[in-house]
Amino acid sequence: ISQDQLYELLKYAALGRCHNAAQPSWCRIYHQSHLAGVVVVVLHEMSQLHFYRFYLQFKHLRKVFRHRFTLAPSANLPVSLYGEGTNLKPQSTPQGLTSTSSECITENSDLQCDPIIQRYGAKKQGLTSYTLTLEEQEKNGYPIEGSPRSKGYISTECDQQRTDSSPLFGLDCEMCVTAKGNEVTRVSLVDAQGQCLLNELVKPESRVMNYCTRFSGVTKKMLLPVKTRLSDIQTRLKEMLPHDAVLVGHSLNFDLQALEMIHPSVIDTSLLFARSEGRRFKLKFLAKAVLGKEIQSEQKLGHDPTEDARAALELAQFFIEQGPTKVAELNLEMLLTAEKLAEVSQNKAVLQPQGCGFQEQLNEPPPLPKPCFLDCLQVTGQKPLLLGRQGLDSSGLCQSNLSTSNKQILQRALEDVPLSKFSIIQFSLGPEYLASHLHAGLHEKVRSKLTDMLTIYAGPFEENFCLKSVKKEFGRCGPIQSLSVVTETFQPYVCIQYEVLEAAQLAVECLNGAEVAGSCIKVQRPVTAAMLDCNVLIQELELDVENEGVIYVAGLKNSLTETDLQEEFSQLKDLETLFLPKDLQSGKHRNCCFLKFQKTQSAVDALEAINGWTMKGSELRSRNALAPGHLWRWIWQMNCSNGKQGKHIFYEKMEQLSDSEQDLRKKVKKLDHHIKKLYRSLQNNTLCVVLFPGVNR
Repeated sequence: ISQDQLYELLKYAALGRCHNAAQPSWCRIYHQSHLAGVVVVVLHEMSQLHFYRFYLQFKHLRKVFRHRFTLAPSANLPVSLYGEGTNLKPQSTPQGLTSTSSECITENSDLQCDPIIQRYGAKKQGLTSYTLTLEEQEKNGYPIEGSPRSKGYISTECDQQRTDSSPLFGLDCEMCVTAKGNEVTRVSLVDAQGQCLLNELVKPESRVMNYCTRFSGVTKKMLLPVKTRLSDIQTRLKEMLPHDAVLVGHSLNFDLQALEMIHPSVIDTSLLFARSEGRRFKLKFLAKAVLGKEIQSEQKLGHDPTEDARAALELAQFFIEQGPTKVAELNLEMLLTAEKLAEVSQNKAVLQPQGCGFQEQLNEPPPLPKPCFLDCLQVTGQKPLLLGRQGLDSSGLCQSNLSTSNKQILQRALEDVPLSKFSIIQFSLGPEYLASHLHAGLHEKVRSKLTDMLTIYAGPFEENFCLKSVKKEFGRCGPIQSLSVVTETFQPYVCIQYEVLEAAQLAVECLNGAEVAGSCIKVQRPVTAAMLDCNVLIQELELDVENEGVIYVAGLKNSLTETDLQEEFSQLKDLETLFLPKDLQSGKHRNCCFLKFQKTQSAVDALEAINGWTMKGSELRSRNALAPGHLWRWIWQMNCSNGKQGKHIFYEKMEQLSDSEQDLRKKVKKLDHHIKKLYRSLQNNTLCVVLFPGVNR
């Protein structure tokens, strides 16, 4: 998968549909709102080579995490993953431990001058602190009981005392211009959960002079069949609103005037998000900057009053839940300026004649950074947490410091992760294991061991044995990469390298001690220091979670198509998927396939049924799958990158483990234990991702 696809997954998991987050394009998260949190464990400077070289040491990791993907290389993983311009403030931590969290607020004298702080103070308060006073309503043109301007207006009769638990309702109206003035043509009301309670077209009393369709979306044709009048809407609103209701809207005074109604308790979001000198933010800007939502799209005809009512309601809820300090920290004035600069820059680009304006471009402000969803988390009041011992490159997320142990990071993670909605925990093997020459040696050892596991030696044979019959017999175990005769021995042996681990294991299990080409032969893998634990590794691979319910079948005729196989295997109970490998060069399918079953027991039953099964005159052989899908694809790519098809991959003999590698195995084992401990401490319904970001890329 690409970095962008990983970014999609983490962004949607953390934010849901807020801040333009959408379902990932390559997978799906169901019930995202039920997620307790997202935890990303980054194993600094480690790649998939480390995972397979130390497969036995990663005991917990391979047993618990059943979905594995190869990640495309990236020059700067943190920036591509977390986004540019991350602005998280460091917490006070033990020396050497890097941590960031939105829980910590750096004292900033500029905040004291913010109009929001000056108006409401810095502390979080209940909703009644943000409702307009009678004086504020009168000053801002709200209909007031007994006012000459409100003569003939209807009261909502919501006269009960308000408390901080009183229900909020979002209200928005669209108007047209008539001979009488502004009259309402559409009304929307939403409850505190954002559910639409009312969305009604209204027939004006007077002759319409301008439908204001560009803003209202209402046309003459739409109003022709409408029978609902203003008095009907007034009656319905009075019936729907409880006696302690608080109405929320953006410049709500205009809506109440058009409705000719008086309501004593209102929150006006155009005044709530205060600006200096009496200026006001537009609803569209606030929705995007605070909620991450696009409303009043230019592609739509007019505004959607339900959308606007819901946006105003959510803005008020955000302000109440997060408090003035969090809102002031958003620095909305700066965001608005940046947005205007971007618009100006875009307009210049459109209007600039070709070949002109190079000097002006030099003086233009730098491009705005890509928004980071960790910043969005802070805006929504969630608590992103970053812990690590190694600097996360140039993203500014953490400062490099190598003096802290993984044990300290784990201890801090166990305390802080439950308090955070999104956490990034970075472990490292230490600087002494990050040299590029060590990684190159690791690559050679992994490649060499896989080659040994794919290779078998068979013999002895008679002097003039039939090589063709040997190839045919061993070919029934699976696709052969190369076959050669070993002549250094007293009697001839053959060296066979298979393309899949299952084929080599089948050959050892089925043909060791069998009679082939007139000789009773022994089948074995190469004897090297690295292969002494081969049987243990084979057993663990077979138990890998990716292999649950998966079996390998060999001996298929090349003439069989995938449709033929689907038909032949259709009688097997609970068969879910059939995978037929193909040659990457010719495109022809191999003489083997993998079958995945919905239940493990069904796979066991299928094994018994298939062994010895004859299909189109060919006897089948099968066993449990060994190579998890991710490893299988990796082996396949590695085989193809090591010379032309049909050539044997030669390898150097493994030397005895050095002290440094023995120490490295111990560290990896301990690292796996840390991941196990962290994983077991997580709440249910937590999405956990472990990243091997690669070496120097």
